[in-house]
Amino acid sequence: MEPIVSYQDVTKTYGDLKVLQDIDFNIYPGEKVALIGPSGSGKTTLARLLMTLERPDSGTIKVNGENLWQEKVNGKLVKAKEKHLHEMRKNIGMVFQHFYLFPHMNVLNNVTEAPTTVLGLSKEEAEQQAVEMLEKVGLSDKLDDYPSQLSGGQKQRVAIARALVMKPNIMLFDEPTSALDPELVGEVLDVIKEIASEDDMTMLLITHEMEFAREIADRIAFFNDGVIAEQGEPDELMNHPKTPRLQSFLSRVNS
Repeated sequence: MEPIVSYQDVTKTYGDLKVLQDIDFNIYPGEKVALIGPSGSGKTTLARLLMTLERPDSGTIKVNGENLWQEKVNGKLVKAKEKHLHEMRKNIGMVFQHFYLFPHMNVLNNVTEAPTTVLGLSKEEAEQQAVEMLEKVGLSDKLDDYPSQLSGGQKQRVAIARALVMKPNIMLFDEPTSALDPELVGEVLDVIKEIASEDDMTMLLITHEMEFAREIADRIAFFNDGVIAEQGEPDELMNHPKTPRLQSFLSRVNS
């Protein structure tokens, strides 16, 4: 099976800090992959490169077999123009730590904005799909509410609906519960679990919720100092860590 996402020899630095070092990493269609590791280890940067929010310094990233950051012009690979990035981005949805909802729009309009402007759907079609997605995340009674009227968990569920309504092939979740009060974390994780269980969508989940990662992921990758130090099936990786660094990390987060 060909990977849906392939990082090949990818490096990213900020000044003297090498955030990603020669990363080779594949994600396969329908696979749910969780990234764990200490803050600053490179997990979020990996997702931001895929979302075209950051450009790699070297290496290639492919989505559905097509170069993300390069395109072919007259038979030669050149730096991708914005039009190519825009088309590639349509395959990918992302849910951030902070919800980034439009404060001046109600919930329904927040979710219909991208399908109408990016995909060119009619207002009626976009609204129908938005209502379905908001129902899926348990917010069909909040269509007319504004973000200021919602709890943090509700805002994050709107953000999930907004990403899903674009029908991406790949969904990225970057610490989707880290900005939430502890009592609101469960409602967001439950929604993500439900999506994962009923959908063949490919998912990349950056999380510090270890039990959630164990439950939802087909594979977990442990990042440390810009490299993938260890990866494997959740139970094997969690119960029998091979590297001292992962042993130390798990003992800290599980204590």
